[in-house]
Amino acid sequence: MSTENEGTAVPAAPSVPPVPGAAPEDTSVSAQGAETSRAAESARPDGTYHHTEPAAAAAERHGHSPQSDPATEPLPPVPAAAPTGAHHAAAGWPPPPPPLPSYGGGSGGGPAWGAPAQVSEPPRRHSGGLVAAVLAAALVAGGVGGGIGYWAAERNDNTSGSTTVSAADAPKDFKRDPGTVAAVAAKALPSVVTIEAKAAGGGVGGSGETEGGTGTGFVYDKEGHILTNNHVVASAADSGTVSATFSDGKKYDAEVVGRAEGYDVAVLKLKNAPSGLNPLALGNSEQVAVGDSTIAIGAPFGLSNTVTTGIISAKNRPVASGDGSSGKNSYMSALQTDASINPGNSGGPLLDSRGAVIGINSAIQSAASGGVGQSQAGSIGLGFAIPINQAKNVAEQLIKTGKPVYPVIGATVDMSSKDSGAKIAAEGAGGTPPVTPNGPAAKAGFKAGDVITKFNGKPVDSGPTLISEIWNHKPGDKVTLTYQRDGKEHKTEVKLGQRTGDS
Repeated sequence: MSTENEGTAVPAAPSVPPVPGAAPEDTSVSAQGAETSRAAESARPDGTYHHTEPAAAAAERHGHSPQSDPATEPLPPVPAAAPTGAHHAAAGWPPPPPPLPSYGGGSGGGPAWGAPAQVSEPPRRHSGGLVAAVLAAALVAGGVGGGIGYWAAERNDNTSGSTTVSAADAPKDFKRDPGTVAAVAAKALPSVVTIEAKAAGGGVGGSGETEGGTGTGFVYDKEGHILTNNHVVASAADSGTVSATFSDGKKYDAEVVGRAEGYDVAVLKLKNAPSGLNPLALGNSEQVAVGDSTIAIGAPFGLSNTVTTGIISAKNRPVASGDGSSGKNSYMSALQTDASINPGNSGGPLLDSRGAVIGINSAIQSAASGGVGQSQAGSIGLGFAIPINQAKNVAEQLIKTGKPVYPVIGATVDMSSKDSGAKIAAEGAGGTPPVTPNGPAAKAGFKAGDVITKFNGKPVDSGPTLISEIWNHKPGDKVTLTYQRDGKEHKTEVKLGQRTGDS
């Protein structure tokens, strides 16, 4: 607290107001100020007060001239806490409000009701100065509140009009800008479906059904094709049933057209598809930049039509994910996002700020399991989506042939190797050669034990990273591989071959 007023005493206020003189006939402002001067009090050094009246007022009251009037006798001192109601009633004065303190002067007291301001003594320094200053500050706060309350009450008593505040009229038409999340979601939601897959069960007579999974998909074309994840419909692929429910509640039966386990992509087709379907626009996942805004739509934990937002956290993230039942993994060079993605979001669209699909939500990093997949753990801000450029290529293959086509280099990679890179295994699956004879890798001169360290100049740190990079391309594409053999680095070009179907 400031010590500017330290040492200033708090004088007591007089409790008896003076009796006003007779009002003059001239009611002008200057005349009133001169003729209605009231008695003033001055403090004596001993703490008592001396009361004086102007000469004109004394002469009028006693009937004598000012020269013949004797000196006015001093009033006896009045205790500061003495009641004053009787004096005010006798003099015809209204009762006073609570006394207001002096602002900025360091004094905690104030003049009595109807009395003029007082001139305080020169400041005296003593040991209680700091306490007096603190007390004055506290009283100022209370005095301001009391003064405002008295003014507000008096104003309300004298006001007869209504105090109701009328709000401005709301706009008749409320339209959201095209770039807002609400506008993008409103346009995309009618083209997103919640998928229920039921596997053929072993009930009575082998005709029963067991519950499958719930996921998400979106309209791919006007013919009624729905794009989703393989693991969403895998349980119903053989003799099971699949249905798709739109945001308006309309439900349609669907069938599996084709699915690619390695890509984790599947295509459905609605039975008796309605007219007027609006496919979602597809973006270009190659043009996505880290930091771009993202919008995810899905049915997390069965809560259909849920919209979440985030950004692209990373690109080309090598991810190997599995459904936890088949023992086979899918590989992707994924888009990483911090938009909230949970079980049930799988197969749903990841949109950019324009509403174009840039990826298919497929996997999450689970803090509970410590791995990447479709576990029942919740979102921790690490979600992964299949780039739409890759998913589109796979979807076209599935619609045309019902089977996926994978680009390959014709070599078996050791997925458990701890080396920094993708190591070609010593032996292929089922005792086959690690490098396929007359295949792309064999033609490029690769041998068992070679460690691939770069793919088109990008670092390769593991087998899954190499596979995810290869699967981002098409059969027939030419790529440059950098590898190490016997401590020496080599570089060669490979034309990718192909494999049809899941093996």
